[in-house]
Amino acid sequence: MTTATANRPLTERLEPYIAIIGPMVMILAILIFMGVAEPARYFRTTNLNLILLDAALYMPMAMAMTFVITQRGIDLSIGSIAALSSIMMAFLIKQYGFSVYIAVPIALMLGALMGLINGLIITRFNVPDLIGTLAMDLVYRGFALVIAKGLVLARFPDFLTDIGRGQIPGFVPIPVLIGIATMIAGYLLLTRSYFGRYTIAIGSNPEAAELTGISVKRHKVYAYVLCGACAALGGILLTGKLNAIQATSAPYFNLHVIAAVVVGGTSLFGGRASMLGSFAGVLLLSMMINALVTLRIEFFWQSVASGVVIVSSVALYTWMQKKDRDGTGGWLAGLRTPDGQKMLRFSALLIGLLIALLAVGGLLAGDPNPSG
Repeated sequence: MTTATANRPLTERLEPYIAIIGPMVMILAILIFMGVAEPARYFRTTNLNLILLDAALYMPMAMAMTFVITQRGIDLSIGSIAALSSIMMAFLIKQYGFSVYIAVPIALMLGALMGLINGLIITRFNVPDLIGTLAMDLVYRGFALVIAKGLVLARFPDFLTDIGRGQIPGFVPIPVLIGIATMIAGYLLLTRSYFGRYTIAIGSNPEAAELTGISVKRHKVYAYVLCGACAALGGILLTGKLNAIQATSAPYFNLHVIAAVVVGGTSLFGGRASMLGSFAGVLLLSMMINALVTLRIEFFWQSVASGVVIVSSVALYTWMQKKDRDGTGGWLAGLRTPDGQKMLRFSALLIGLLIALLAVGGLLAGDPNPSG
């Protein structure tokens, strides 16, 4: 550590890590609350294993979505890409007798192709990312419904189920290894490659990036291709986990993944990314949903809780970006401003509602099969 860095105030030294500190604080809060409310059920090894398996399903997609959002894009079609890729893979295995070792790479290539189509629609036809990917979400889902014709394809070879829910004896589950490997690859790609630097430059100022010689449209296409391939990987993991797939699978993949990335500190306005934050965001949402299930709170309230976390996170990071532009002298100084005080009150209200929801669930949690 240099002398200049050591002499900086603690708040300034912590500022680059706010993206990861935010979700980690919320994870710690969940652990403390569940340690009081339901320690026996929540901290069981089997339950922790379920949390990791759920988080691993979204890690590859969160990694790719981080690049898309950093470039000021969005991809609402990843759930349909996952479903269509998996349906095609399942048909190749079940109906046409393809080896799983051939069907899985074909599914990944199909996902990349759908990502390429998304990227070309956005860059060549100048369709806004939101509209373009929303429309293609309908197209891909429609193809999946037409191909599957209402069938549920199930009972796949052991290789596929091992990918989705297998475990190395005495070690972590295989899908967790796959998910963490993709996050590590994404971190290296973001921080150690030209693609990562170009991604941040494009998100910060596309016009300036173009003037420096960066092919903005081409790199946007690359990000969507990566997102499509990772969506297909998510569909493969889901198929292996359930040992079944149907055309209506993965309906909320897009919202869950986007929420995890945004909660992790990647800015919806582009130019700011945190792969570690995306990893923490995926883990946070999986832990929160699992906690709500453990407290026996209805599924609809789980959606409310997820929305509260997303809104509070987006509001916080939007305020932080505005503070950066205004140059108010650090985030601690910014909290003392009128806008900062409003942000604190708003965040406290939302987090208070979430805590109240968890508390009500904890009070109402009882014997799921009461006698009499």
